[in-house]
Amino acid sequence: MKKSVIFFLLFCITVCTFAAKVDTVFIYSQSMHKEIKCVVIKPGGYKKKKYFPVVYLLHGYSGDFSNWITKVPQLKKYADDFNMLIVCPDGAFSSWYFDSPIDSTYKYETHVATEVISYIDKKYKTIPDKSKRAITGLSMGGHGAMFLAFRHQDIFGAAGSMSGGVDLKESKNRFDITKRIGDTLTHAKEWHDLTVVNLIENYPNTNLKLIVDCGVNDIFINGNRRLHNKLVALHIAHDYIEREGEHNWNYWSNAVQYQLFFFSKYFNGK
Repeated sequence: MKKSVIFFLLFCITVCTFAAKVDTVFIYSQSMHKEIKCVVIKPGGYKKKKYFPVVYLLHGYSGDFSNWITKVPQLKKYADDFNMLIVCPDGAFSSWYFDSPIDSTYKYETHVATEVISYIDKKYKTIPDKSKRAITGLSMGGHGAMFLAFRHQDIFGAAGSMSGGVDLKESKNRFDITKRIGDTLTHAKEWHDLTVVNLIENYPNTNLKLIVDCGVNDIFINGNRRLHNKLVALHIAHDYIEREGEHNWNYWSNAVQYQLFFFSKYFNGK
């Protein structure tokens, strides 16, 4: 009986020692002159190990920094399993993660790719190198992750998208995109330049490690297929996954585990 009690106590101590921890931090945005919240998931053993790779995980339209950890609490286990930091920045209700050409209060490319990265590298035990830094996200965040990774290849070494709205013109009358870019006639160049399916044409020799994942019944499946076909045409290596699923948390909570595994392999040079 005593041995059983001792074993149980040791087990509890071990679990507590290595369980992931979740921080909510305030990151001041110099570009937007305000503090913006961010979730940081630290793997178990954080205090013992010196440095960690980081995956930045972006939320979708109408979401916020807390969506991922609220909807997918298993992220704490994944942080432990893959021995990585997972950071969930805030991209506002509908920023689409670029600096708006018509609204100076929306500078979320600058915020995520510069301000958040700088804060996390200063405050946490990261490996501050693109080979140990990846970014992915769902829906609006899938577009944002690919957009930011291609435009900031000195910062990110790998990127992913889950059900990403990777062709903005698919949603030109929805999801507040016109509020961020303007109308499609007056701002035709911006619509072209800020859209991932067009943006990738500027980087045919990229070394980014890429994974694109979308359900066959997703509202953005056609845009993802166009992205895949263009990546193939440009000879840009990538993993592309289509499977049963819709534009919902059932799909994303499953997809994120595979994407984190993909990034873990990249971090480990595999």
